[in-house]
Amino acid sequence: MRKIRLQSWLVQRLPVRWAAFPLEPTLHPSPWRLRLLGLTALVGQPLFGWIWSQWLVQPYENLWLRGLLGALGAAMMLPAMTRTPSSNAVKVLIAVIAWLQLPLFFSWMYLANGGGPVWLPSVCAMILIYYHLTDWRIATVGLISGAFAAWGLFVGLMPNGPAIGGAAPAVDAVVIAFSAGYALLLSVSSANLRREQLNHTLATMRIIAHELRTPLSTAALLGDAIELEVQREPDNPRSPQLHKLALRLHTLVRNMTHQIDAQIANAKLLQLPRHTERVSAARLVTDVVAAYPYPTSRQRECVKVQIRDDFIFRTSRAQFSQVIDNLMKNALHSLMAADSRYPLGALRIEVSVLQGHGRIVVADNGMGIAPALLPQIFKPFFSSNHGTGHGLGLAFCQQVVLTAGGSIQVKSEYAVGALFTIELPIADSRLPAEVTR
Repeated sequence: MRKIRLQSWLVQRLPVRWAAFPLEPTLHPSPWRLRLLGLTALVGQPLFGWIWSQWLVQPYENLWLRGLLGALGAAMMLPAMTRTPSSNAVKVLIAVIAWLQLPLFFSWMYLANGGGPVWLPSVCAMILIYYHLTDWRIATVGLISGAFAAWGLFVGLMPNGPAIGGAAPAVDAVVIAFSAGYALLLSVSSANLRREQLNHTLATMRIIAHELRTPLSTAALLGDAIELEVQREPDNPRSPQLHKLALRLHTLVRNMTHQIDAQIANAKLLQLPRHTERVSAARLVTDVVAAYPYPTSRQRECVKVQIRDDFIFRTSRAQFSQVIDNLMKNALHSLMAADSRYPLGALRIEVSVLQGHGRIVVADNGMGIAPALLPQIFKPFFSSNHGTGHGLGLAFCQQVVLTAGGSIQVKSEYAVGALFTIELPIADSRLPAEVTR
């Protein structure tokens, strides 16, 4: 919860184009990447410990410390780590191990050896590796904190340790700053390139969605023409069949138009302006539920809305309507995948106030989400439904909720169902006259 609140605070203050990119403690996590990183530490730490202590002897070397860091590398190769490399717990643990292995350890060895021709280039190489391994924002904080932590340990544990004499401190500082500056520049450039690629992909999706409106308009005109023909010849034996055909065609057009509008809205992930409209949660939820284009009457009847306490929050009504729409669509797809008979309450939406925060809960009895996938569902283009999902709906939902100053969480078990909880700051306790009950 604290992490989600921090992310919401950052989204409120960062430019929208960066807010869509959450902090990634480990870039591109995968089982083989973790195994290779762990193997590098497991083999490399003892190997370099032997090199610097037996072959190319350095003033300071600690084989026990090398062994501990090698053991941390071995921990990265455990099945518990490689089985779910994208889970938040694993990524944070890898980030901590990387911080110990890289900025803290290399800064300590640099200080303990008094700098020198070995540890200056080693620190520079470490900086480049660290920025390549993790998010540039985390790498910058980790590099600074690791250097200060190493300095504190050095002063406390080795008060009579070696000093860097002469002009070396200034020279080393310039070289290290140069390496850090270019590593930061390259990392920011790479992150910006990924953002631009995502932006181009989203723009292409918007164009395709807009182009689909043309054939749908033609289909709508055909439906109108069929209806007109039925009105002209009401006694024609085929009129009832033609009327049903026109209704089905209009229903198809309405559903497809709804899907296209949703795709266009979701594709604006990087272009979400911040709004401060005062929105009634109860009115918004009831309007979205009433306007949703249910494919069948059974789906419409399975939705149960419960308004315990209404509240006002600040957001874009259009954007937040799309949030509820996306969550409903996912829930109905999940119920369909579970071969549900859509009993009353199979999809539940509740509006309430708890501990001074507004809450909107969307719960279903569908197929649910596998636990291993939960940490990834809010990432752009990640979808647990590879057959129909594009992976933008929940990413869009999270961004809209965060820009409203709130948080969104999910609890789910496979084949049991899913429960999405949105918490929002209450703008004030006064409801507009049209929604006061």
